[in-house]
Amino acid sequence: MTKNLLTATRANLVKLAAVVWFSGVVILLFKSTIILIEAVKLGAPVSVAVSTVITGLVIGMIKAKYLFIRICKSNIKRIYSLKSPKIWQFYRIRFFFFLFLMITLGNYAYRLFHNSIFLLFTLAVLELSISTALLISGKCFREIRIRP
Repeated sequence: MTKNLLTATRANLVKLAAVVWFSGVVILLFKSTIILIEAVKLGAPVSVAVSTVITGLVIGMIKAKYLFIRICKSNIKRIYSLKSPKIWQFYRIRFFFFLFLMITLGNYAYRLFHNSIFLLFTLAVLELSISTALLISGKCFREIRIRP
């Protein structure tokens, strides 16, 4: 009985991977918006905030094309190559470690930078670019036919 609780279909693992992937889009978009609003409240010109958004989007497109799409496709391929998939295998352990590290460092950087307009914009570009790269590369989940 325990064995059945821990096993999963490859299709469900891909779906779980997509949920985590697109959750990152929403969370990082929300965080970057809050950072931009805070920077403008500190006195930064709105034109600089707009430039920051454009920069984040462009860098995100580049990241998607040259890195994130490859990572996403590689993970989907890995999932479908699993012989006996388990529920936790929708990403590798190192992904979860890296995710934890990014969340921790992002929160630390925000606390550290909260009084500096320039550093807030820098952090907003970073988070917006990752959000954009995740969104664009998420097309990999739509392109595949989810098979059992």
